[in-house]
Amino acid sequence: MTKVSITTLLDAGAHFGHQTRRWNPKMKPYIFGSRGDIYIIDLKQTLYGLDAAYTFVSNLTRKGGTVLFVGTKKQAQEAVADAANRCGMPYVNARWLGGMLTNFATIRARVKRMEELEAMDADGRMALLPKKEQILLHKELAKLQTNLNGIRNMKKVPDAIFVIDTNREGIALHEAHRLEIPVVGTLDTNCDPDDVDYGIPANDDAIRSVRLLADFMADAVIAGTGADVTAAEMAGEAAAADAVAEVAVEAAADVAEGAGAEVAADVVADAVSE
Repeated sequence: MTKVSITTLLDAGAHFGHQTRRWNPKMKPYIFGSRGDIYIIDLKQTLYGLDAAYTFVSNLTRKGGTVLFVGTKKQAQEAVADAANRCGMPYVNARWLGGMLTNFATIRARVKRMEELEAMDADGRMALLPKKEQILLHKELAKLQTNLNGIRNMKKVPDAIFVIDTNREGIALHEAHRLEIPVVGTLDTNCDPDDVDYGIPANDDAIRSVRLLADFMADAVIAGTGADVTAAEMAGEAAAADAVAEVAVEAAADVAEGAGAEVAADVVADAVSE
């Protein structure tokens, strides 16, 4: 299981929000304070959010539910694909096609077309076509694979979606809301917490932060599908966070001023040991 604590969140840069002029006032309960012109996310709230999301996802997948992982921004593409593949869930990491949820029958037809082209390419039928037609079909296949490869085995609309950067994935959220599909999503300081059912306050721009969160959600899926994983440690971390939060923000300030993640981790480690 991916170990998540105040220290690992700090090390991943999950505490850094956006500039104070770029924020959503609804995120105020999830912000500890600011250093300079950068908001610092309350990592206690991050742990609570992770715990709630973990419980929901593991319970859902234990009943056979499917979670669609979504993250199309550059920083999230690899992490989302890796996490989804590890836990056997579908994903979208290149482009969200309109109607991917609300017009699912059409999307399934495009997946079928992709599989037909793959079969033609594999058995040599495509090579028998005129050169110009081969080029066009290869281009079509490459585009379909880029956009649909992650959902080729998704036979029905998912039971929930996990979203990295809820601001960027507005169309996905809109479609999920229309179909009353629960949304688990990251909440940076410029996001609207009302857009999600299970929010995780955290930096959604730093690659290490994104990967940590995606891996944790993959662990939640695996817990529900049979692995012996528990959220008990998360609950303990959340309870202990009150005592550590102020020290954590001091460490975050050091990081922001260039001291580096190791300094932050050392400060928090000292606080915990005391």
